[in-house]
Amino acid sequence: MTDRELYRYAERLGGLLKSRGVMLATAESCTGGWIAQAITAVPGSSAWFERGFVTYSNIAKMQMLGVQQQTLLEQGAVSDATAREMAAGALICSEAHIAVAVTGIAGPDGGTDAKPVGTVFIAWQAKDQSCQVERSCFQGDRQQVRMQTVARALQRLCELVR
Repeated sequence: MTDRELYRYAERLGGLLKSRGVMLATAESCTGGWIAQAITAVPGSSAWFERGFVTYSNIAKMQMLGVQQQTLLEQGAVSDATAREMAAGALICSEAHIAVAVTGIAGPDGGTDAKPVGTVFIAWQAKDQSCQVERSCFQGDRQQVRMQTVARALQRLCELVR
């Protein structure tokens, strides 16, 4: 995966969203805003990208996206439930029609047997539709895990918006 390939995914996504008059919001943890960066590298992205939330800490997830403290305590920040609440929160706290949320363990530390380094949950949700979540276990170093997360988030958005 290269930055050029990420740009192509973002450019394709932009064309799909713009043609449908749909705005996107992102809610990012482990990628630290990289999805939003890939999107805003595309000229004219303001026509289809509404806003991005970088919620790296649990407090930020709760304050900015309304993730429930109970979810974080019981399921953890890296979980299906947290990704779902992040996506829902991004829709509630924006004017977007569709949202993508990512939370994961990019490494090199922080992994467990149940959630090893490379574990990432990506959630996609459109307004008035159910949330879809995918758990992945990406391989590689921190940079590679994060880049694969960005790529998968953009790829799946393109599939969903088609």
